[in-house]
Amino acid sequence: MSDIKPIRIFMTGVGGQGTLTATTLLAQTVLSQGLPVTSGEIHGMAQRGGVVESTVLIGCKSPKIGHGEADILIGFEPMETVRAMPYLKPGGLVVSSTEFMPPLSVAMGKLESPSIEDIKKEVMSCTDKAYFMASQSIGLEAGAVQAGNVAMLAAMCAAGELPFGPEALVATIKANLPEKIQAVNLKAVELGVAALDA
Repeated sequence: MSDIKPIRIFMTGVGGQGTLTATTLLAQTVLSQGLPVTSGEIHGMAQRGGVVESTVLIGCKSPKIGHGEADILIGFEPMETVRAMPYLKPGGLVVSSTEFMPPLSVAMGKLESPSIEDIKKEVMSCTDKAYFMASQSIGLEAGAVQAGNVAMLAAMCAAGELPFGPEALVATIKANLPEKIQAVNLKAVELGVAALDA
């Protein structure tokens, strides 16, 4: 087990988006590959609209991720992607949604929301390994808006930074999700991998 390169994955989104479901699915996928995994939730306000952060650590001794330690950052909401950038190590991988779910302060007009172009610029100033996708639209195309998270997991699995690819995620979906939602999620995997190449 000592030859496993530790991989730290930091995930962030907004309550109600399915961030924790995605975390569980990823942890199950890692386990299915026979790799040691620790996952944790750094909750915050998990009710709809609050910030939700979680971690999946592969082959790591410490269950925590400090600033500058995350190998991979998944942002299910673009403003949360920017907010979590301090956790990313230089040159780490970022997979971010381009579709906003504004926090209450922005929705109520108290704060300005940056443009997606500004967000992309900020992310690209930290790493050249960044992928952006319209995850909610992809989810809807697959059949459920929440499936956009699975599309983003699939893109991350296809980006070549993990010791397994999207087919491991497909196997986990088939093994762990109820049959009635499998087709939607399998379609999301396909769309997520395609979005990576787009």
